[in-house]
Amino acid sequence: VQVLRNAGEEVTLTVSFLKRAPAFLKLPLNEDCACAPSDQSSGTSSPLCDSGLHLNYHPNCTDTLSCSSWPASPGLRWEKRWCDLRLIPLLHSRFSQYLPGSDLCRQNAFQVIAVDGVCSGIIQCLSAEDCMDWLHAIASNISNLTKHNIKKINRNFPVNQQIVYMGWTEEREQDSLQDRMYTPKFLALRGSSLYKFIAPPVTTWDWTRAEKTFSVYEIMCKILKDSDLLDRRKHCFSVQSESGEDLYFSVELESDLTLWEKAFQTATFLEVERIQSKTYACVLESHLMGLTIDFSMGFVCFDAATKAVLWRYKFSQLKGSSDDGKSKIKFLFQNQDTKQIEAKELEFSNLFAVLHCIHSFFAAKVACLDPLYVGSQATASAAPTTSGTGKLKYTT
Repeated sequence: VQVLRNAGEEVTLTVSFLKRAPAFLKLPLNEDCACAPSDQSSGTSSPLCDSGLHLNYHPNCTDTLSCSSWPASPGLRWEKRWCDLRLIPLLHSRFSQYLPGSDLCRQNAFQVIAVDGVCSGIIQCLSAEDCMDWLHAIASNISNLTKHNIKKINRNFPVNQQIVYMGWTEEREQDSLQDRMYTPKFLALRGSSLYKFIAPPVTTWDWTRAEKTFSVYEIMCKILKDSDLLDRRKHCFSVQSESGEDLYFSVELESDLTLWEKAFQTATFLEVERIQSKTYACVLESHLMGLTIDFSMGFVCFDAATKAVLWRYKFSQLKGSSDDGKSKIKFLFQNQDTKQIEAKELEFSNLFAVLHCIHSFFAAKVACLDPLYVGSQATASAAPTTSGTGKLKYTT
């Protein structure tokens, strides 16, 4: 077609028979190919399109196109070009080696699913190494696109509502009787909240339609070890909400898990640094009290009616704690003067929120003392952690 366009007002065509052409002409037309069908009534296409071969013609060639000279003519040659069969935009796309909704991992195969649901189909690799190379390359590309997109979105949000993380995970269904064990969820860390979506937020209005939101300083995130995994999926983490509900998530790669952990630590640190203190209502011997967790002062317990301070301790004075898993927390503080351990028991209506908040403030306090703390693997050993019963454990 291009040769005809450049040939001028008059064109001389020489038509000859090529024995092998009919076999190619019977191939169906590729919908994604830009080539026009050679016979519109039959819908067949040129062999140059279907095979991915294109004829390159040089205008300085004067040879006549004949059966003997085509494509052996000096001015003509076959060129192999890429023919796009399907395009998958990688921004906000997800990929998986697992069979949809299950914990069964494909052998050296994966699929990529675009944000609009278009799927690449199963991509089978020759070896496990090739498969991992592809997965890491795709993950890196998605990560770079997401970071660039976050920068653009953050221009429209105030400082206290900046996005720290966005990405796909798969949430494990709590009802084990369902056939589908896992469902794709899109998580985002923005400002003071963790958002859980069924699809990535595109507009500002989408942020108000999240499936669930959690305060980052009132939830607990735990990277699961192999002994903690519930099935054959690797690279999992759990999130315990302020109500005590446990959410179980899976990601594809270890690098995805590291990225999430670092982002969650950063989001928590930034929010604690911003709010500086959090007060919870509590009960002491049938009297309504208030417990303030203050980033600078530590723990302050006061009478809710008179505002009179009953006791005050620094973070460094807290040596341990225990809880009944329902409402009561017993704190063990060390008196700075006598060095004696003093026990203080309070009752809360939102036990897990208080425990998680204390953990967040401790982690942020350690981060301030060590700038390398944020995003490092030291969180598990440098900050208090909760056990399965909700108890706080403090280690150094």
